[in-house]
Amino acid sequence: MGFYQLPIPLFFLFSTLVDKHQHLCTIMHEISLVRNIFHTLEEEFPGRMEQIRGIYLTVGLLSNVQPILMQNAFDAVVQDEPRYAKTSLLVEVLPIKIYCEQCAIETVLQQYTFACAQCGKVSDQVIQGEELLISRIEFENE
Repeated sequence: MGFYQLPIPLFFLFSTLVDKHQHLCTIMHEISLVRNIFHTLEEEFPGRMEQIRGIYLTVGLLSNVQPILMQNAFDAVVQDEPRYAKTSLLVEVLPIKIYCEQCAIETVLQQYTFACAQCGKVSDQVIQGEELLISRIEFENE
């Protein structure tokens, strides 16, 4: 009885499969978000979708949105929906800010350390970074 030596370690193969599955789920998440954005705009601006030239999003670092994946998802949806062909997406990413009650100041986080820059006290009062907003819509001839 012999053993067959796999050219790729099983843990590597498993982790690669898991990574591909997670990547697919992430892209599906972004595609769902893009479709929801278009659905929202169709409700808000009925009959004017062909005139939209720019969609501006504001996303916080904690919003679980990756700008490059969002752009890829946007491109996929636009390719599937020709009426959106002249529309572009611009994503502004906002840093995470917390508020320190002790010092009464705002701190922009560095490396996800939720601590006040002045006193070092940990704070759970996130005041920026969870946004996922359509911040501006640009129409043709406006």
